[in-house]
Amino acid sequence: MRIPHFLRPLALSLALVPFALPAQTAHLQFQGGSSFMDGRGATALFIEGVFNAHRLGDSGWRIAPDVSLGWIDGRDIARFRGSRYGTRDQAWLLAAGARIHYGDADDWRHHWFLSFQPAFNTARTQALSSPYEFVSTLGWQGRRFSFQIRHISNARLHYPNRGETMALIGVGFDL
Repeated sequence: MRIPHFLRPLALSLALVPFALPAQTAHLQFQGGSSFMDGRGATALFIEGVFNAHRLGDSGWRIAPDVSLGWIDGRDIARFRGSRYGTRDQAWLLAAGARIHYGDADDWRHHWFLSFQPAFNTARTQALSSPYEFVSTLGWQGRRFSFQIRHISNARLHYPNRGETMALIGVGFDL
């Protein structure tokens, strides 16, 4: 599946962000797993870039900008075939936000994170029915591997709003 035409400039911009910020280093992750809506699974793939974390004041909390490009495959659920919003369409999402974690690099808590990203969405499905969605993630990231539980929905700003909930495993490297 190709990236939709109107998302190509955004995807290119996303890919060039690390080069536009030479003082920043980035961790690039390739994530894959299953996304669920109404108990039905579909393949989900994401590419995510996480930039340098910055300490919040004198606290142990750190915040890092992150951007991601994701794809969620469609699924065929018979009861939604005649609905205005079906379940067969694939969704492309472009998101940017922040990741927060606690502790220094040698602290075991440092690897756990919570992130929030507003996103643009190409599909109109039972799960993702609007052009704007919100991505919330709870996860663990080591040097090369990560896992996350991610939920995407539009916060009930448009119906239907079933959302996508996924389990992802990632492989990453520093740029």
